[in-house]
Amino acid sequence: MHLFPAIDLKDGQAVRLLRGDMATARVFNDDPAEQARAFVDAGFEWLHLVDLDGAFAGRPVNADTVARIVAAVPGTPVQLGGGIRELETVERWLARGVTRVILGTVAVQRPELVAEACQAFPGRIVVGIDARQGRVATEGWAQTSELRAADLARRFEDAGVAAVVYTDIDRDGALQGVNVEATAALARAVSIPVIASGGVAGLDDLSALMAVERDGVEGAILGRALYDGRIDPAAALALVRGDARAEPRDA
Repeated sequence: MHLFPAIDLKDGQAVRLLRGDMATARVFNDDPAEQARAFVDAGFEWLHLVDLDGAFAGRPVNADTVARIVAAVPGTPVQLGGGIRELETVERWLARGVTRVILGTVAVQRPELVAEACQAFPGRIVVGIDARQGRVATEGWAQTSELRAADLARRFEDAGVAAVVYTDIDRDGALQGVNVEATAALARAVSIPVIASGGVAGLDDLSALMAVERDGVEGAILGRALYDGRIDPAAALALVRGDARAEPRDA
């Protein structure tokens, strides 16, 4: 299982939100590039970036900050979401060193763009599915549709999507535990690998997700629990790598 430490960007700073509410933003590092280096130095092999301002604006906002992060961790793959609504934006991010881009709102509004992007950039397109009580939310989680997460994922079954990032909004930043059941159900519904996001609070959550890897859950995004020290990076990495010394309990 792959672990993706998250760096959420607001006003050029690394922040964490509670259930996607921008009013709850708490700054954890005013130098996101430094935070990125710290995660890589801790042993993480991927980074997960979200341009929160961009998600609400519908266009990239923290481009300079993302560029500094990419430059700070050469050779480390980075996936980025937030405000990516045009094929030209996808191309621009990939050209600037981002490994994979995450398409969320546009996957609901213009699914044909996802297919076009997958064809143009094989293996580099991820679909972000953010759900509130099982229904897909868009526009930085400000709007909730009637579309169910699994139904949206099935639209891209044959498009060539590299992965689906599934976020349970009600648990995001709340440290209440990951929604293993919903994540596994989504993974079973499609052949696309699923990355769990939202609510990971400790090593027990990672152990629970590892138990459903065979269903197609290939990774987990770590946010607030890393910043708060509830999850020790070394212990988390040892656990997912199969180190017998790692114990499935909170660090």
